[in-house]
Amino acid sequence: MTDIHQATDALSPSEIILHPLESLTLEEITVAVDIVRAEQQLSEDVRFVSVNLHEPAKEIVLNFKEGDEIAREAFIVLLDKASGATYEAVVSVTEKRVKSWKHIPGVQPAVLFEEVVECEKVLKAHPEFQEALRRRGITDLGLVMVDTWTVGNYGHEEERTRRILRSLAYLRHNPTDNGYARPIEGIIAFIDVNQMVVIRVEDHGIVPVPPEAGEYTPEAVGEMRTDLKPIQITQPEGPSFSVHGHEVRWQKWRFRIGFTTREGLVLHTLGYEDQGRVRPIMYRASLAEMVVPYGDPGVSHYRKTAFDVGEYGVGILANALELGCDCLGYIHYFDALVTDGFGNPVRLPNAICMHEEDFGILWKHADWRVDRTEVRRSRRLAISFIATIDNYEYGFFWYLYQDGNIEFEAKLTGIVSTGAVLPGVKPKYGQLVAPQVNAPIHQHIFCLRMDMMIDGINNSVYEVHTEAEPLGPENPYGNAFFAKSTLLATEIEAQQTIDPFSARYWKVANPNVQNRLGESVAYKLMPGDNALPFLHPESSIMKRAGFIKKNLWVTPYHEKELYPAGDYPNQHAGGEGLPAWTQANRSLENTDVVLWYIMNAHHVARPEDWPVMPATYIGFMLKPVGFFDRNPSLDVPPPTSSHDHCCEH
Repeated sequence: MTDIHQATDALSPSEIILHPLESLTLEEITVAVDIVRAEQQLSEDVRFVSVNLHEPAKEIVLNFKEGDEIAREAFIVLLDKASGATYEAVVSVTEKRVKSWKHIPGVQPAVLFEEVVECEKVLKAHPEFQEALRRRGITDLGLVMVDTWTVGNYGHEEERTRRILRSLAYLRHNPTDNGYARPIEGIIAFIDVNQMVVIRVEDHGIVPVPPEAGEYTPEAVGEMRTDLKPIQITQPEGPSFSVHGHEVRWQKWRFRIGFTTREGLVLHTLGYEDQGRVRPIMYRASLAEMVVPYGDPGVSHYRKTAFDVGEYGVGILANALELGCDCLGYIHYFDALVTDGFGNPVRLPNAICMHEEDFGILWKHADWRVDRTEVRRSRRLAISFIATIDNYEYGFFWYLYQDGNIEFEAKLTGIVSTGAVLPGVKPKYGQLVAPQVNAPIHQHIFCLRMDMMIDGINNSVYEVHTEAEPLGPENPYGNAFFAKSTLLATEIEAQQTIDPFSARYWKVANPNVQNRLGESVAYKLMPGDNALPFLHPESSIMKRAGFIKKNLWVTPYHEKELYPAGDYPNQHAGGEGLPAWTQANRSLENTDVVLWYIMNAHHVARPEDWPVMPATYIGFMLKPVGFFDRNPSLDVPPPTSSHDHCCEH
């Protein structure tokens, strides 16, 4: 995890508010925190879990005109560590008052960074933990690294009544090397983080610490390759995009950048300029949840079922991105403002990176009859952020293309979660990546929430697949096949899984707007790599993350329905979110619809993933289907060169 407290010196004055969706400024965060602290007479035991913009109602945003008065509000989640109670507050920064104050019973909010830091200190000072280490011959606590996980919910009373984190330990070879190379197997600690006391230290038996270090720095690797020649990416005239506050214009795309401590990067009001106006496509898009279940039933691993969005918050764990490392080219960075647990504003510098990339051929045709070739180079706009969640790094990228395509891609790298096994043991539920180092089989399951707005708010969703025409009068030669489109009229009908054998995709159409061919304008969701979970329906994780059993859900828009596992998945028994909402089986026809797409990166580790994992990619695309009357990228100019051809030989 990144130490966000190191960023406090970078605080700077905020910009003037220009739009209802502009993120809270430093001053607004400070005012909101001061107001709620004073009005509710908060004690020193109260912690600020998150302070974010309370987004205005959709109709306010869509009808906003420059110069309109803007009511600014903050949505705050608080934890009273003395009582264990969770509260939600809506604070009007404009009116300088608390508009609502609500106790949310029976829930645990997301983990605070300070809790993770304190857990390691408290655990290392605990005599039972020290004794368990001594039984393994470990006496240098400075080389012991502690990872802290949420505990989930397995029906135990303490999970219902106490705020708990669970710690696993690793032994560094030296103070700065890769601790995950040497798991201290068998020691598991449970800590009450409200009282910050160790509940118990479990010792399930001694397994030797793996013998090898897993270092990956240049100093440790040694001689580097010497045959790489430089690749220079230059834009001497600057970028093709413009930025005004958090509004971005690039080519014909228009959208706004947002950021929350829970979701990280949010795209707002995404549209494409066509037919003399900006045609809306999506109102809001974000990573709504991310679940990482591990498939090893061993005592060290069965509780590894992190909800990295709902339990930790990928936004607050965002990296400070650096030119030449995470992004290349002419970069525009956006900082993000969050708070620490005490309500102090903290700036995350360069949390969001935006830049252009060349992406090969956009379109081409060579007409040999007239000896003429037309080719266009594709360019895309990349908007991204990267979060470090203990051992893993996750890059989240939205790509916009000149032909109207939209792509989302998650890039997974970092270090695999590990455990130790006895010499000579080959684990059934994992893979050896180094001697005695087991990387358990697991999945990374991402849920994207996309509030669609295809040329207007009212849309309908269709399942489209391809069928072969049976042999007969309509198919005498056996070659006929066709695409079949079926309306998904209700929430139950819209619960779908991928089917690559039928070329399945899903189409969001506006039945109220036709293109010049008399068909409804639409976009289609094209799945990429995917899988389903291998978890028993009665398992704890399937009860808590029931949304992962499908790849697509569709719901009618509701402003309170933001997270597929519910608002507070931490230690929750389950049943909230999408499985609960969709029991009503609401109508989806010609209404304001939200797509929830779930993609599953199935990870059977390899030795090549060690000691640091090469990035693996998973994603999907949204592509126009009759949204435009013809290829919208015809007006992209031909490539230019300082020579009389594009390639120099």
